Parts: sequence; structure tokens; C-alpha cells
Amino acid sequence: MLQKIYDKHGLAGLYHGLFGTIIGTASSNFAYFYWYGLIRAIYVRRSNGAPLSTATELALGALGGALGQMFTIPISVVTTKQQTSPDPNKTLLDTAKDVFSEDGVSGFWRGLKASLVLVVNPSITYGSYERLKSLLFPGRNFLLPRENFVIGALSKAMATIVTQPLIVAKVMQQSGALIKQADGSPPKKFNSFVDALVYLVKYEGIAGLFKGLGPQITKGVLVQGLLFMFKDQIELLIVLLFRLIKSRRRVALV
Repeated sequence: MLQKIYDKHGLAGLYHGLFGTIIGTASSNFAYFYWYGLIRAIYVRRSNGAPLSTATELALGALGGALGQMFTIPISVVTTKQQTSPDPNKTLLDTAKDVFSEDGVSGFWRGLKASLVLVVNPSITYGSYERLKSLLFPGRNFLLPRENFVIGALSKAMATIVTQPLIVAKVMQQSGALIKQADGSPPKKFNSFVDALVYLVKYEGIAGLFKGLGPQITKGVLVQGLLFMFKDQIELLIVLLFRLIKSRRRVALV
């Protein structure tokens, strides 16, 4: 696939939709960490600091993910459609106009049901991360970069294997892929991610549900491993900066 894209569109084709992807990744991660961190902190306070079970971590992660998806899915829809468009020169704004002209405002929330189900992906990822962190490094608030990378990569790999069929179905629905009609009538869009799953099993078998798993895991391992590695270090840096500012204010008051 990489060779096919390169032959047709050159090196720039491999980065088609990069701007939208950056916006989508930044907004979705911000929304997830915001809601998940807020909900988890409230739950921990109400449970008097008792350790959270794996089931609780997953449930809190799923709730945080669902809230985040409600606000960020339009970016995902537009970016997915742009990346799967045959026109490499189509901008993010042009693609957004196409989505609106085809399905109206509701088109920006195409694949919402699949996305809400897919909140189990970050839920499994972050739930597994917290569990592995507490088991392997008990009592430590901050880990070394390499430790964070390994735990983040393992967590994401597990989540991707479990949810790959839903990821494939969501992309098919958001990209505007069409269903071939057996009676020869004009093809139509998938009404739901369930339609996409049934279509895949019918025409491509079980293997069709996991197509693209290798690249998806590779991408997930790199992205999530680096995310966790840098997130912890940035969080530590911000805490240190706040402490430094606070200490200087105290000195100034004295």
C-alpha cells in the first residue's frame, strides 16, 4: 500500500491529511485526558483513595472516552474522508464542505455509534497502563521515559487487537465507502458499523475484520508509547515549574 501511494502521488501522498490528523489527535487526546482525569479524580476522592479495580479503570476510561468523542468526532470524519479521497489536493475545508453537502450537519457525526463503542480502545489502553504501572512500579508517580514507552506500547497493542474489527468498520463508514448491491441497483452507503461488519464477513471472511492490523499496531505502539513517554515528562516539568513559581512568590512576599 505504501508503494502504491508513493507511485501514484509521490512522497507528499504519504502525508495526505497530515494537518487534519494533527488537529484530530491533539483534540481527541486533550478531550480524553481532560474528561478521564476529571472523572477519575472525582471517583478517587469519593472512594477515599481506595485502589481502583481493573473493571473500574476500564469503566472510567470508557466514560471519559465517550464524552471526548461527542466533541471531537467531526474532525475524525473530515480527516478520514480527506485521507481516503482520490484527490490529493483536496483541503480539509473542501472536504468538510463535501461532508456537509452530502449529509448535512449530521454527516459530521457519521460513525458516532462505532466511535462510542470504540471508546473501549482507549479505555483498555489507559486501564491496562494504570494496572501495569501499579503492578510493575508500585508507589511511583513518575516513571522513566523508557518504562513509560514499554508500558504504553504493550497497552495499546492489546487494545488494538481487541478492537480492530470496529476500527475497520468505522473507517469504512466515515470514508463514505459504498455497498455493492446484489440486485444490480446503485450502491449505497453503510447505514451503521454493523452493516460494515456484516459486509466484511460476507465478502472477505473473518480475516477481513482484521485487515490493516499490522500497520495499526505499529502506528499505535509508536504513537501511544511516545505519548506516554512525553506526557509523564511534560507533566513532571509543569509540576516543577509551578513549584518554582510558588517558591519565588513566597520569597518575594518575605
